[in-house]
Amino acid sequence: MKKNWILGAVTLVLLVAGFAGISTAADIELAKKSTLEDIIKRGELRVGFEAGYIPFEMTDKKGGFVGFDIDIAKEMAKALKVKFVPVNTAWDGIIPALVTQKFDIIMSGMTVTQERNIQINFADPYIVVGQTILLSKKHEGKVKSYKDLNDPKYTVVSKLGTTGEQATKREIPKCTYKSFETEAEALLEVVNGKADAYVYDKPNCVVALAEQGSDKLVFLDQPFTYEPLAWGVRKGDPDFMNWLNNFLRQIQNDGTYERINNKWIKSTDWYKDIK
Repeated sequence: MKKNWILGAVTLVLLVAGFAGISTAADIELAKKSTLEDIIKRGELRVGFEAGYIPFEMTDKKGGFVGFDIDIAKEMAKALKVKFVPVNTAWDGIIPALVTQKFDIIMSGMTVTQERNIQINFADPYIVVGQTILLSKKHEGKVKSYKDLNDPKYTVVSKLGTTGEQATKREIPKCTYKSFETEAEALLEVVNGKADAYVYDKPNCVVALAEQGSDKLVFLDQPFTYEPLAWGVRKGDPDFMNWLNNFLRQIQNDGTYERINNKWIKSTDWYKDIK
């Protein structure tokens, strides 16, 4: 009886050790397939974004890419000791481009949504924004919140395929909604009197107001949605995700993030270099 018990215990230990060995081997193989390994071997960090989302990614007067996300991407490449390679990509194809390995990571002010999270994985949010409203000056004092726009007599605009569009359809369903290919086109509809309100992320609206002037627009600056922005990566890559989350925590605590945030979010001094 005692011998059988000892034999059983030994067998169990060997089985556990065997499974642990298999698991460790599997983990090593998974690590070898990580995007992180590809980036280091290639010597390049390829970053996907769509230039035009002010102040996160833009083109300056010299034709270079600048912005909040661009600066963080450069810090990321520096930490990896590789070259930063920008890959400007149309928004409606940015997730398919990531999945088909046209670049390594999406750093483009992308809001985490359940729909997107089915297709790709997201690192921890690096900033939280919400949808706000730039209102035609003619409605000042009459329209005081997004709820007041929930009427067919009001034309509300935003960019096609964005959370601004989604928020408008969800929270202001009765308004007359129109979408546009770019933020600039949508905003001009309000400036030119062809629409009543522009819905978009707060950082973008802050800059747009500075550009167009308070004599043309009224800023309803209280966000009516909660939207965490995060970096998007391909599924099944825990090593890259682990590195990204630790990188984010590092820059948030060593002053790097604060410096970049102050430059692009809390100031508009950079605006003269892009227009």
